[in-house]
Amino acid sequence: MFKKICSNTAMAVLLSHTMGASAADTSSDNAFNPALSLILDGTYGNMQRDPAIPATGFAMNPNPAQTQGFSLGESELGISSNIDPEFRGFATFAILSASISVENAFVQTTSLGNGLNLKFGRFFSGFGYLNEQHAHTWDFVDQPLVYNTLWNTQLIEDGMQLKWLAPTDMFVEVGGELGRGLNFPGTDTPKNGSGAATLFAHIGDDIGIEQSWRAGISAHHTRQTDYQSSGVPDLLNTPGGTSNSFSGTSNTAGLDFIWKYAPNGNFRERYVKVQSEYFRRKEDGMLTYDAQTGGANLTDRYIDTQSGWYVQSVYQFMPTWRTGLRYDRLDPGVATLGAQIAGNVISNYAFTPSRVTWMADYSASEFSRIRLQLAHDSSRQGLADNQIFLQYIMSMGAHGAHQY
Repeated sequence: MFKKICSNTAMAVLLSHTMGASAADTSSDNAFNPALSLILDGTYGNMQRDPAIPATGFAMNPNPAQTQGFSLGESELGISSNIDPEFRGFATFAILSASISVENAFVQTTSLGNGLNLKFGRFFSGFGYLNEQHAHTWDFVDQPLVYNTLWNTQLIEDGMQLKWLAPTDMFVEVGGELGRGLNFPGTDTPKNGSGAATLFAHIGDDIGIEQSWRAGISAHHTRQTDYQSSGVPDLLNTPGGTSNSFSGTSNTAGLDFIWKYAPNGNFRERYVKVQSEYFRRKEDGMLTYDAQTGGANLTDRYIDTQSGWYVQSVYQFMPTWRTGLRYDRLDPGVATLGAQIAGNVISNYAFTPSRVTWMADYSASEFSRIRLQLAHDSSRQGLADNQIFLQYIMSMGAHGAHQY
């Protein structure tokens, strides 16, 4: 089961999310017949609290909040095609209610051989497990809390990625990336060279015909330059919070694991999937307190280690019905502060944000999905939130296999 998915002939299906045929397919040099797909993704959200309020202790991080009421969500237009016998191209565009953005736009090699695969352009980083997956393949309406706070939903890089798939019975994959570091936790500043680097490795195997597993380890390094945060709570209880600026290094380590089980190896009928990820980030640099209001403008050393994890399970109990449960938790850490800012910046929030989420979805075919999701969000101290989401995901056009 897992070994078949991870075979060299299906390497492109494993290594990347593809729109259309796998990179192993070839076409004539002058043929250009791109595969097109459109994913329609809409939601209805009912939340008791303002979704713009960030998780306690993470106000200096992004907060990609869900939308209250009816929302078009993020639809996705995908284009893919072989360019020639050596290269294949992919592009996906995220269509929001008021904007269109380039989500992925990269070229991938098809004939390097020896298990090597090179990708260059804009892509979802190979860091962790969920990060490479497009939104319409998520098992829940939203990402885990740790992805929202540490990666602003997903880590996207402009750069290059090299992966190596070992010629072994057991799945062994090693990869690295160099990127611009334009998205959080980096900052897009004009410079030569790279602004971010990532390393990752994965191993996996089958257990008989009914079970398979995969485990991974990742590391990411980047640097922030004058990263601005507004509305940050402080010890002076400034109404509406204050504005801070941070410059320094950001280093993150991650672990991921997934296990799948299907009776008699038949995933079309029934299966159970369990997955978990843990991330730990250390930021070390200089923090300027009250940087934008013309007030204190105090600068001193700031060191903090924040972490988060989730565990989730999805059970398909009928060919068209699934249900899932997820638990998230964050740790804002205890910051080390220089004397100049110690009297203003909160170093210890003494609170661990968490959330419990349940979902059930129905898929009439592989091209459609309707989902109900309920969540009890305790990520903001004193502001517990019971949330209800309804979501539809509809796929039109050519759409190939997703990663394991």
